[in-house]
Amino acid sequence: MREAMLYERLEENRVRCALCAHRCVIPEGKRGICHVRENRGGTLYTLVYGRLIAEHVDPVEKKPLYHFYPGSTSYSIATAGCNFRCRWCQNWEISQMPRDQHIILGEPVAPERIVAAAKRVGSRSIAYTYTEPTVFFEYTYDISRLAHEAGIANVYVTNGYMTPEMLDLYGPYLDAANVDLKSFRDEVYREYIGARLQPVLDSLKAMKEKGIWVEVTTLVVTGVNDDPAELRDIANYIATELGPETPWHVSRYFPAYRMDNPSTPVRILEQAREIGREAGLRYVYVGNVSGEENTHCHACGYLLIRRAGFWVLQNAVRADGTCPRCGTPVAGVGMAG
Repeated sequence: MREAMLYERLEENRVRCALCAHRCVIPEGKRGICHVRENRGGTLYTLVYGRLIAEHVDPVEKKPLYHFYPGSTSYSIATAGCNFRCRWCQNWEISQMPRDQHIILGEPVAPERIVAAAKRVGSRSIAYTYTEPTVFFEYTYDISRLAHEAGIANVYVTNGYMTPEMLDLYGPYLDAANVDLKSFRDEVYREYIGARLQPVLDSLKAMKEKGIWVEVTTLVVTGVNDDPAELRDIANYIATELGPETPWHVSRYFPAYRMDNPSTPVRILEQAREIGREAGLRYVYVGNVSGEENTHCHACGYLLIRRAGFWVLQNAVRADGTCPRCGTPVAGVGMAG
């Protein structure tokens, strides 16, 4: 247990957390919506600092990040907890553990050990993933500063519900993020997720403005956010507000947690891909579907990066980050083969 960052003390021993957009006001002895930040005697504590519940070496494409050092590995870690309660959560066993089971499991692991392990296995980045990394911010912050000293990049796989204060503090250490844009309807966020849409949009724009490499994922849930009009709104937002070079991953939903709607038909994902291209997006990928999801030059169509699942089989991007056929720059970080 460690004192939290980003909070203010209020009267009657209450505190206001300024880490995520819920901005919970927490009475003494209670926890915030995330269930991993607790007010004890007017001091806010994080209950998950250093309590590692997941630790793996993944292809960076699994995050998914297709335009950030493609073909590299990312040392991926998580603690328990989340500030959302998505009905279709894919990692609910650990993300919803503090809320549903009222327990917080995890092995104590110091930040120095994480960075040393990432360096030992040759990972180009450390990914804070599987659950929502914002809720274990203090841990990611300490690891990230050490990682930068060691020449290792930092990646958030996030729902984007952090505050501007958090991004101002963490921005210098965050190199890339895949942000879940779960819907473009505020009512969907309120009903199915327990949050609001606007803070996610604000975070996306703030990350882009800070020079953080951003890719967007939309899990297309049958009967919830699969309407073509909504998918078109998401694609248009990405293209106009974040830039047409921003990759959009449209992923297939499978029943999980408290949602038993049928799995997303592949034709809906293919339709979403076309909607993204019509909106001007240069890189649209279909996820959670077997087969190849390749990167082509948006100018001439040349096959640049060939993938099988999460693995890069071929990378033809030139050392200067351009297409070998027409010389068009390929958006991303560390794209050369």
